[in-house]
Formats: sequence, structure tokens, C-alpha cells
Amino acid sequence: MITLRKSEARGRSAHGGWLQSAHSFSFGDYFDIKHQGHGNLRVINDDTVAPGRGFGTHGHRDMEIISYVLDGELAHQDSMGNGHAGADNSGIIRPGDVQRMSAGTGVQHSEFNNLQDGSTRFLQIWIKPKFKGIRPGYEQKHFNPEQRRGRLALVASPNGQEGSVSMNADARIYAGLFNADETASQRLDTARLTYVHLARGKLTVNGHDLKEGDGALLEDETELDLSEGQNAEVLVFDLVKE
Repeated sequence: MITLRKSEARGRSAHGGWLQSAHSFSFGDYFDIKHQGHGNLRVINDDTVAPGRGFGTHGHRDMEIISYVLDGELAHQDSMGNGHAGADNSGIIRPGDVQRMSAGTGVQHSEFNNLQDGSTRFLQIWIKPKFKGIRPGYEQKHFNPEQRRGRLALVASPNGQEGSVSMNADARIYAGLFNADETASQRLDTARLTYVHLARGKLTVNGHDLKEGDGALLEDETELDLSEGQNAEVLVFDLVKE
């Protein structure tokens, strides 16, 4: 079964003229009883942040938070020291970077558009953790276009397989770039769930045409087929049923 989550049906919010957000699932002031997540995937926010603006210091706990930048630069600082002078991680996230923050027992962080002359657009993704109360953690890796071109590259997984970032969640995230005759197929486990989020462009998913911002919820499907991409950038989530 495939259920489409159309871009125009997503929740919308704006904050003081500096932030425009589209919510695939209920978040903040946006609530939709029919869209509370898919399996252990809880949040996909498509955020566009004005130059030099952003989210001031705030806290999270017991959540796996993934940031995926589409355009611009996102500057991250946290209570673990990331993004501060002398830290191992600069906290600057650019297109192709995947950042994972395990909130665990509690972490404070801030996120700002690092550009003064352009907007930054990124996907904020929340996945329920497998274990609560862990020590907070951070990881950031870059996946160049060649790694994602015409294929689904594993970018986040429970154990950091294939060079992906590791996360405390029973989930895997794949990223791909597709254009013209580039295609990809992937076998699916019917005991699990799949979510496809088209970040930009156009793409056909199991015979369904998706445009930028659309999602597809897959359940009891045995295969995922991606084709007919038009400058498509896509994320695919392998999730546990709940």
C-alpha cells in the first residue's frame, strides 16, 4: 500500500519573517491527527531561514535529530562543545553534509543561517531513539554528489554501516540524486515501513509521480522503484513499525 503525502497538504508556519517551515508531520502549533509520523519517524520539517537568523539556544532529550542541508550553510553550536572554538566539529553544515545529534539525557543547542547574503534551507528530521537516557552525542559526515548520483547511498544507520553516520535508532536513511534515465531499486522488508521524501525536483516512485515536497508512505510493499527523475534529490527512510 502506498499513501501519498502531497506537498501542499503539509502544515505551514512562519516566525517573524525569518523562518518558513513546511511540516510533513504534526509539529509545534501544527497538529493533524492523521499525520503523527510514520513508524519511528516523527518529524520532517522543511525549513528556510533568512540570512543571519536562526534558532536560539534550546533543549532536547531522548530524540535522534538529523539535519540535512539543501542550500546555504547552517551553523550549529551545542552544550557538548560542537561549533565552539577549538572543537573537533566546526558545526557548519553544508549541502551534502549529514549531521546527527543524539539528545539522550539532554542537550542544549542553537542553529543559525551562517550566510549573511542568502537563505539556508534544510530538513530537520526527528527519529525516536532505540534506547532512552544515553549520553548525548554528535556526528557529521559529508556525502559528495558522486556518492549519491543515480543510487541510494546509506547516510545514517544504527551502526554506521557503509560509512554512514551512526544513530541510536532502528532506522536507516538513504539519499539519492536522480535525473533523466537514472534509476534505482531496493528490496523492502514487509515487516518494516518505508517513507520517501522528495526534497526537490520530480521523481516517479513505484509508478506514482512525486514533485518537490511530496512524500510517500509505503507499507507491505516488497520493492521500491525510483525512476524518471528531473533534478531529483530524495531521502528514503527504512523504519520500524510501532
